[in-house]
Amino acid sequence: MVFCSLCLNWKQALTIVQPETLIRWHRRGFKLFWRWKSKPGRPRLPRNIRDLIAQMAKENPTWGQGRVASELSLKLGIYVSPRTVRAYWPSEPDRQCRRTSSQHWQTFVHNHARAIVACDFLVAVTARFRVLYVLVVMEVGTRKILHCNVTAHPTATWTLQQFREAMPSDHQCKFLIHDRDSIFSRSLDCELGSFGLRVLRTPVRVPQGNAYCERLVGTIRRECLDFLIPLCESHLRMMLKEWVRHYNQGRPHMSLGPGIPADNANEERAIQRSRTRARHRLPAHCRIKAKPILGGLHHEYSLEKMVA
Repeated sequence: MVFCSLCLNWKQALTIVQPETLIRWHRRGFKLFWRWKSKPGRPRLPRNIRDLIAQMAKENPTWGQGRVASELSLKLGIYVSPRTVRAYWPSEPDRQCRRTSSQHWQTFVHNHARAIVACDFLVAVTARFRVLYVLVVMEVGTRKILHCNVTAHPTATWTLQQFREAMPSDHQCKFLIHDRDSIFSRSLDCELGSFGLRVLRTPVRVPQGNAYCERLVGTIRRECLDFLIPLCESHLRMMLKEWVRHYNQGRPHMSLGPGIPADNANEERAIQRSRTRARHRLPAHCRIKAKPILGGLHHEYSLEKMVA
């Protein structure tokens, strides 16, 4: 204090005021102090809950603020009111301005996948440079290959016969997706309509319109045709028959959870998983059995109970 008095002329800073002025200054200072101490409104929700509210609003376009509040309270134990949810509700541009009755295209395809069949042709070259054509027909919902056959001269008549063999009489499929290849003629589409199928032709130069079957064609090339050279048409048909059986009954698919397309294969895997109680330990009474596929190009592994 002595040092400050030497540096500053404190006598000039003194001001004579009335007691009412001092009281008024004190009241103003107290208001400012209390406004700073007591912030208006309720405290904000934690960041993770705010992000969760925004995520639920974006992923569920048909939900309102009351539904989100109920979901948080009943399912997650986060008790908030619809008015609180409204404070963190995302704006319309963040919700992509969708109508209440709209849905994601991925959700639509997932709900109708078991009623959709896709098909496509791929080309294979033999050891003598003969070009062969392979037709694959798959069910989008289960990723199961319904039919696969080989020909050197694909025609609309031959393709129609393949669909007769692929589609059973009691099938539940409603839609068929194929590209605009000349083999899929108008007459072929009319005949497919008698099967109870509605043909969906992909747009011009848009392979993503038949993405599931295009991915299957790539899988056939990467896991089979890129490593084997077919000698003739019957040899290629034999190789594809063995690979299709492996694809439907032994190959895991990440899009299924992972899972196996064939239902009976999923049941067998569930039985094998029930045998292993420990997470990182093999059962003592079982051994691993490896089954070679295509001469050892792939293998299928399973648990086999040892004989006592």
